[in-house]
Amino acid sequence: MRTLVGMSAGAVLGMVELVFLCVAGPLRLVPAMRPTCDRIAERLLSFERARLATWLGHRTAPAGGGYGFLVVRATVGSVVGYGVAAGLFFSGLLLFGGSWDLLTGESESVPIRLPGVKVISNIGVVGVLTGGFLLVLTQAGALAAGAAERLLADRFFGPTPQERMRRRIAELTATRSDIVRAVDDERRRIERDLHDGVQQRGIALAMLLGRAQHTADPAKSGELVAQAYSESRRLLDELRSVAWRIYPTALDELGLRTALAGIAERSSVPVAVNYGLVERPVSEIETALYFIVREAINNVIKHAGARDILVDVDEDEQTISVTVCDDGAGGAAPSGGGLSGLARRVRALDGVFTVHSPPGGPTRITATLPKEVPCA
Repeated sequence: MRTLVGMSAGAVLGMVELVFLCVAGPLRLVPAMRPTCDRIAERLLSFERARLATWLGHRTAPAGGGYGFLVVRATVGSVVGYGVAAGLFFSGLLLFGGSWDLLTGESESVPIRLPGVKVISNIGVVGVLTGGFLLVLTQAGALAAGAAERLLADRFFGPTPQERMRRRIAELTATRSDIVRAVDDERRRIERDLHDGVQQRGIALAMLLGRAQHTADPAKSGELVAQAYSESRRLLDELRSVAWRIYPTALDELGLRTALAGIAERSSVPVAVNYGLVERPVSEIETALYFIVREAINNVIKHAGARDILVDVDEDEQTISVTVCDDGAGGAAPSGGGLSGLARRVRALDGVFTVHSPPGGPTRITATLPKEVPCA
């Protein structure tokens, strides 16, 4: 039904476009009239994009098409639209007339002779059957015409194969640069963790042991050794924390669900996790999902002032999506260091990353990744 409505609307729009082209052709020879004609043409093209998206389920590029599309579309739309309209009219007429004859009992008998077969029917039945067949035929023709219109839109609105290849190469080049930048950022972060945390703990431990070694007072020496023992425990905890931030062993051993539960346990803000995956994702996707959630939660804890965080992991036939919501202050900038790093990680896997964070909150971060690892 949607296709029939779309094709009927296309018939009306095609007639308008046909009239416009007949008028605009001579007018465009006058330089002063060209801008007006071009504005009207762009408005007609915007109507075509809206019709294709609303009734034929086809998204087109926000620009392109031009007069070439209008010429082809006006011709095809008028012819196809006339055929669809005629099919709907005659099928409706036959269905109504046949049904009326059957209801009133005024239908006359009609002999139908086929090779070796003779059937006695009546006008009402023949009318209903013929009208139904014509309606189905019209629907099939409309579906075929809709498919042809989508191909036409791809031809005029969409990029050429060479342009798609050029865009893909540019995308892969940018993604490669993003990966290199992300690796460098991660190395700097690890270096900071080691320098500011582990190294300082190690220096403090060495100083305590040195003082204990050079102290002559046994009581003082024992106190320093006890302090060194406590410092060594804190050093081990710091090492475990750094190792966990680099890559958690639970992710490989127990899977994403357990690793996300570990993030929730370590968080200073309450985190609820809704895990809706039936099977474990492939390793690269699973790792990306883990780090997306972890970094998003870290950003919330550092900047949002939130009281609750919700993590939702879901899937469909082709993709896996993860959403992190919080009730914080909002106003998160997608271009910020943390979120831009997440966006680079998602783009590297041909995913889609979105941030919705109005001032005052709530903030909603969503990453959608393919189930299979894309290949270059």
